[in-house]
Amino acid sequence: MAIGSLVGAVMFNFNLKAVVLAAVVAHVAAQSPQYGQCGGIGWSGATTCTSGWTCTYSNPYYSQCLPGASTSSTTSKSSTTTSSTTKSTTTTSSTTKSTTTTSSTSKSTSTTTSTTSTTSTTSTTSTSPSGTATAGPTGPTLLPNNLWIRAVEAPNFHKYLQSSVSGQPGPAVFGSYTTAAQFQIVNGQLEQQLGGGAVLYLNVTPQNSTTQTYLSTFFSTTAPTTGTWAFQGDGLTWTAPGVSRQNNGAFLACGDATTPSVNINLGAYAYMTPAGCADETLNYYNGATAVN
Repeated sequence: MAIGSLVGAVMFNFNLKAVVLAAVVAHVAAQSPQYGQCGGIGWSGATTCTSGWTCTYSNPYYSQCLPGASTSSTTSKSSTTTSSTTKSTTTTSSTTKSTTTTSSTSKSTSTTTSTTSTTSTTSTTSTSPSGTATAGPTGPTLLPNNLWIRAVEAPNFHKYLQSSVSGQPGPAVFGSYTTAAQFQIVNGQLEQQLGGGAVLYLNVTPQNSTTQTYLSTFFSTTAPTTGTWAFQGDGLTWTAPGVSRQNNGAFLACGDATTPSVNINLGAYAYMTPAGCADETLNYYNGATAVN
């Protein structure tokens, strides 16, 4: 009887340790890697970082794991706004028109539904970004006065500048040629062309410390108040008052290997490159279509 109790106790301890180990592995797997994204509008991944790294707010669309003393805290700020409108009418012996409007923020949701009798028409409108476009917001053919902009260094050779969700405000990324955006530089501003005269401006997150090695970028409907974009030959450059750069055409691709974020490199090109990043230069391309 005593031997049976002893065996039972040993098996219980073994199972308990296995459960604890599985929980620890699951927690580590749920953490963002060094220099990886850990927050921002639309972000659904991990919001904590590995030991010794802190989730640091960069802009409303992007927070990143940077060296720090915290193991699980997060300073990311995020909010989500989604709206959709759907109108539908079906013609039978009786006709029904229903309109449903749903709007939400991080804290509130309201729904209004009305039903009336009307004539037959069917229309559907959705304003929610899908991120599944097979071409950029202005299509696969380069429009007059526009340019493609792409990386020309491995491991992101011929990945194209674009929004993380095609044609939407948010982080600037290096992405596939199939979703490449088209650009113009107007009065020192780099404008992503959306068609119909609408544009998104490429913004650079302000420098908060002289120890920063790079600055993140993002697209916004608001033009930046400082900084100048230009082409030197076919290479893209960025300068700003008070921001010291060793190479005005040096960029960094950081984070996700498939669609890394676009960052302004404040250090020397290809020297002491931050972990999780790759040195890049950006050139314009004026071929009729974006190519891999």
